[in-house]
Amino acid sequence: MQNLSNAPTLTTSRLILRGPERDDLPPFTRFMTSAPSMQAQGETVTAQQAWFGFLTGVGHWHWHGFGFFTVVLRQTGDPVGRVGLIKHSDWPDVELAWHLFEGAEGQGIATEAAIMVRTWAREDLGIKRLFSYIDCGNTRSQAVARRLGAVTDGTRASHEPEAEVWVHPSEDE
Repeated sequence: MQNLSNAPTLTTSRLILRGPERDDLPPFTRFMTSAPSMQAQGETVTAQQAWFGFLTGVGHWHWHGFGFFTVVLRQTGDPVGRVGLIKHSDWPDVELAWHLFEGAEGQGIATEAAIMVRTWAREDLGIKRLFSYIDCGNTRSQAVARRLGAVTDGTRASHEPEAEVWVHPSEDE
């Protein structure tokens, strides 16, 4: 399939991180409309909203030069989630974010992919400080952030009052 963005392809021993492709829309839509993790946070959307979100993600790459990578298992080629960098127009900082599709949680995939994205952000984009905005009740994402060395600064995200601000260590920390 054709990459719909200017995203590079990054690899780890288990994963391929690549730009969004048309065939990624169905699993993304399933995740956004019905994933238990999205339901638990009250964040499910309609199929049409998922479509707009997907296209926004493609545009994000073209606007900023970064965005969500589709995370694919090297062994099977199956997409298992998205990990990447986002910065919406009213956000103060670049966020390192992750979303795993149902069945991919608990295998270290988010951590492995996030480490690769963080390295790429520092080495290729020159971004020295990253943040994650994590819902106060999302203990799984908080655990990923901790494994990445991030700590909460105790504040809430101005654009998302239910989310705490997590600060990732800078390159020299």
